[in-house]
Amino acid sequence: MITVIRSQERHHADMGWLSTYWHFSFADYYDPANMNWGALRVFNDDVVRPAQGFGSHSHRDMEIVTLVLEGELEHRDNQGNSGGVHPGEVQVMSAGTGIVHSEHNHSTDHPVHFIQLWIIPRTQGLPPRWEQRQFTLEDRSAKLLPVVSGGDIPETLTIDQDAAIYVSALRAGQAVSHTSRADRWAYLFVIGGSLTLNGSLLAAGDQARIANEPVLALKAEQDTEVILLDLPQ
Repeated sequence: MITVIRSQERHHADMGWLSTYWHFSFADYYDPANMNWGALRVFNDDVVRPAQGFGSHSHRDMEIVTLVLEGELEHRDNQGNSGGVHPGEVQVMSAGTGIVHSEHNHSTDHPVHFIQLWIIPRTQGLPPRWEQRQFTLEDRSAKLLPVVSGGDIPETLTIDQDAAIYVSALRAGQAVSHTSRADRWAYLFVIGGSLTLNGSLLAAGDQARIANEPVLALKAEQDTEVILLDLPQ
């Protein structure tokens, strides 16, 4: 089963300093029928305007993954971690017993565009942890590149969940496929461009919630960037 949700069907909020699309219930957007997809609890598509950002706030018992698409996002937390997250970089923050952090766009000229997703962990009460890594355009060209896993895929950032996150940059006409166990769910988001997913056409900003589809066939209709999650139910 593949359920396609079009870009314009997403919940949009514009707060002046932040323009965001929330794929699931978040903050003051509440829909009891749209709380999560398996272990995926939050998927936010955020644009923060110049010289703006999220002030210090806390999280606990959540695996938080951030992928910067354009601009630079500055991260600071109470564990002593700080630095910029640049396009192509992926950041993992395991909130565990509790972490306080802030996220800012210090550019005075350019917005920062990033995706942030939250995955429910297997275990509560773990020590907080943070890491990030650069994955280049070449790394993800013409393939589904794993960037995050539960520790079972080499050269990936680690989260406390049996989940995997892949990114891909496809030229028009290129195709890739993904195979997973029959009891798994998947989630796909088209960052830019358009593609077919098992024959269904998706455009930029569209998402697909996937169940009982062990083989996923992706073919780019134009130059396309995509993120794919392989998830426990």
